Amino acid sequence: MKKSNPLLIIILALGVFGIITTEMGIVGVLPQVSQKFNIGAAQAGLMVSVFAFVVAISGPFVTLLASGMNRKLILSLSVLMFAVSNIFYALTGQFEVLMFFRILPAIFHPVFFSIALVTAAQLVPPEKSGGAVTKVFAGITVGFAFGVPLTSYLAERISLEAAFLFAAAVNGIAFAGILLLLPSMPVREKMSYGKQISILGRPAVWLNIAAVCCIFAAMFSVYSYFAEYLGQVTNMNGTWISGMLMAFGIIMIAGNFLFGGSLQRNMVKTVAAFPILYLAVYLLVYMFGASFVPMLPIVLLWGVVHSGGLIVSQTWLMTEVKDAPEFGNSLFVSFSNLGITLGSSLGGWFISQFGIHQLIWSGMIFAALAFVLILVKLKIFSSRAEQAPAA
Repeated sequence: MKKSNPLLIIILALGVFGIITTEMGIVGVLPQVSQKFNIGAAQAGLMVSVFAFVVAISGPFVTLLASGMNRKLILSLSVLMFAVSNIFYALTGQFEVLMFFRILPAIFHPVFFSIALVTAAQLVPPEKSGGAVTKVFAGITVGFAFGVPLTSYLAERISLEAAFLFAAAVNGIAFAGILLLLPSMPVREKMSYGKQISILGRPAVWLNIAAVCCIFAAMFSVYSYFAEYLGQVTNMNGTWISGMLMAFGIIMIAGNFLFGGSLQRNMVKTVAAFPILYLAVYLLVYMFGASFVPMLPIVLLWGVVHSGGLIVSQTWLMTEVKDAPEFGNSLFVSFSNLGITLGSSLGGWFISQFGIHQLIWSGMIFAALAFVLILVKLKIFSSRAEQAPAA
């Protein structure tokens, strides 16, 4: 079991890539979804918020239930659900069917992430576990860098159906790879449900959870309508929007390293600074959103800051849940997705009430709330926060 299998690590990363492409790829094709199903931007945005809401409410419970099941079964079944759902996205002409097959795979989203990371660590010698986990986790960033913009490009250049079938193919390959290459992995030892759930009795955990929620709400209240905003406010065409999505995702890779290094140097200052940086970026987007040329570098800066949300939030939450890392990871997945739900929902409300240019205020509200929550946590638990190393 401890003999390294690079191909299997790549397959797990591909599964993460396929899931992220399915989850967030919809952001780049909301205009086409609106047109095909004859719905408004706010209703199309439900494709993002409903998926995230299901992940949020099901994540910890599904992860606890799956903690005693064979990991090969859970991983293969999860990516199969994503492959099948994308096929239905491509085939259906009814928005209700589309929504049903957004809900179905969302149930499997958090458990795949939690178990894939643990599995990667177990498939290699202990000294290589960190690198294996990092490679699997990289599927998230690559999904943003290439999966989301490629989905948008295929929808623009070929068809919406082609975009969904691309995601189905990626998840299908991951399913076949896991089925053929991953050995049976029954769980022999697991932490009791009670011990895992007990971390929820800590006030510090809930303060960190609330901050994570607000950070993701700040990020996705605007990013969920990225294509709509650039199309309607900045007057970019579909090709430019696809290019901006790809540039946004690629720059996120660099941003991950920047924020990772900053967290290692000073975790507390980095976490506290993140919502302030996002407020500054949103102010620039609001001021120059209607100006084509200035928005090009602003989108790149936006991508750099956006990339920090994942690692900053996870590090902040994990400082309080080190004794139950798998359950803690499921809490991160769930409550970050609850943040996405809240953010995309408020963003849709801002669009319907005030117009798409005023969307930026929804992100600024959540960024300010995140900053306040972080300050409250530091004030109450300052000594513990300062001593906690980055996760």
